[in-house]
Amino acid sequence: MLAEARRRAARLGRAVELVEGDAERLPFPDASFDTAVCALGLCSIPRPEAAIAEMHRVLAPGGTLLLLDHVASTAWPLRAAQRLVEQLTIRVAGEHFTRRQRPLVEAAGFAVVEAERRKAGTIERIAALKR
Repeated sequence: MLAEARRRAARLGRAVELVEGDAERLPFPDASFDTAVCALGLCSIPRPEAAIAEMHRVLAPGGTLLLLDHVASTAWPLRAAQRLVEQLTIRVAGEHFTRRQRPLVEAAGFAVVEAERRKAGTIERIAALKR
């Protein structure tokens, strides 16, 4: 993915710094970013609470956290199907479909300012501020 990102940046004439790291131990100083974005990543991170805590750490006070991820559906038949499929996806790819990120975001000290669920409640988008 980093190689593809480098190719795209070069094709667009953009100077970017790409850093490989561990979401549970980000290689950046405290309060070094205004915004942290994680799209469809927390569903495959072993300890999402650690990753969210790291995002909180690297955000400056008042910084914005933007998340988009798979979550347990609001419709019970679909939620049951997600749990069934998850029995395989967790073992094969570490992919979770029924986690809920919002309680973890709030527990980490963020103030949720916007939250929206789509696709029968299986996708959740959260915007939150570091207090």
